[in-house]
Amino acid sequence: MTMVLRAVVGIAGLLGLLVAVRIWMAPEEVAAQLGVAASGPLGLASIRADMGGFFGAGGLFAVVAAIKGRGGMLLPSVVLIGLALTGRLVAVAINGFTPDMGPPMAIEAVLLVLFVAGWKWLPR
Repeated sequence: MTMVLRAVVGIAGLLGLLVAVRIWMAPEEVAAQLGVAASGPLGLASIRADMGGFFGAGGLFAVVAAIKGRGGMLLPSVVLIGLALTGRLVAVAINGFTPDMGPPMAIEAVLLVLFVAGWKWLPR
């Protein structure tokens, strides 16, 4: 069970790192898919830094946790995903829900459960 959990956490982390690289290489394209637009070089830099950094950090800590088999290394990923999901819930409360908001929220909820499970069940 521990090996399966480590493998799934590691795969999720690698996917996070790949998303970060994609954001760094094609920020306008990825941002547009998420309903965000840059209004110039500062906007592109912000997308690369903020969005790319978010996915990169979450993915990096998940990969390290999987490789080392240490649940404590998942705490940053838990916090990042938890705060992202909280932000989406605030957006739903303030702006209402639209169907295109569902998939990202579902992915974040699944990742949160996965990372909390890894944080709890892998040795600290």
